[in-house]
Amino acid sequence: MADEIILLDFLPSIFGMRVRVALAEKGLEYEYREQDLWNKSPLLHEMNPVHKKIPVLIHNGKPICESTIIVQYIDDVWKDKSPLLPADPYERAHARFWADCIDKKLYDLGKKITLTKGEEQDTSKREFLEFLKLLEGELGDKPFFGGENFGFVDVSLVAFSSRFYAYESFGNFSIEAECPKLIAWTKRCMERESVSSSLLDPQKVHDFVAGMRKRYGVE
Repeated sequence: MADEIILLDFLPSIFGMRVRVALAEKGLEYEYREQDLWNKSPLLHEMNPVHKKIPVLIHNGKPICESTIIVQYIDDVWKDKSPLLPADPYERAHARFWADCIDKKLYDLGKKITLTKGEEQDTSKREFLEFLKLLEGELGDKPFFGGENFGFVDVSLVAFSSRFYAYESFGNFSIEAECPKLIAWTKRCMERESVSSSLLDPQKVHDFVAGMRKRYGVE
């Protein structure tokens, strides 16, 4: 019997895009169900009663929550194609470390860049670029964070690139000027069908962020 895979998601979500990339890397077919984050569905409440957040992957009726955990689950269950985590235990731990750093740092800093002004925004921009430079150091001269192969850290980070234009526009700075290696990595990732088909167009992300700025009274 074929697996039933349902994804509860929201198109502009960085974390949802991350899961979509992983599913595409594995060549998996699934049912996509868009969620209204301001009027959450009974199904979302049922499948993620703790956080009531997207994305939620429902595999044969069983929910898996939190995007990084979902990506690991996808890699564990469908391990025969396009492995995302390396086989070596140390390298797996290393990849998980960087994915965890990305989750703990980038989202909050990016949110502050787009939803604050003045000194708070300037501080966030500085810390954001400092962290991107750390990531550049980890990337080094490798084509991907996983070495020659697109892997777990790449999946974790690449969805954020869909917001780079919004960060630059509302923060009035250039990521490419500060982190050219990272932008070159982004372009390599976008050559993959799994990435280009899963990430929302940067202009549409920009428009969504502009709407959030109005909602929060930043404009």
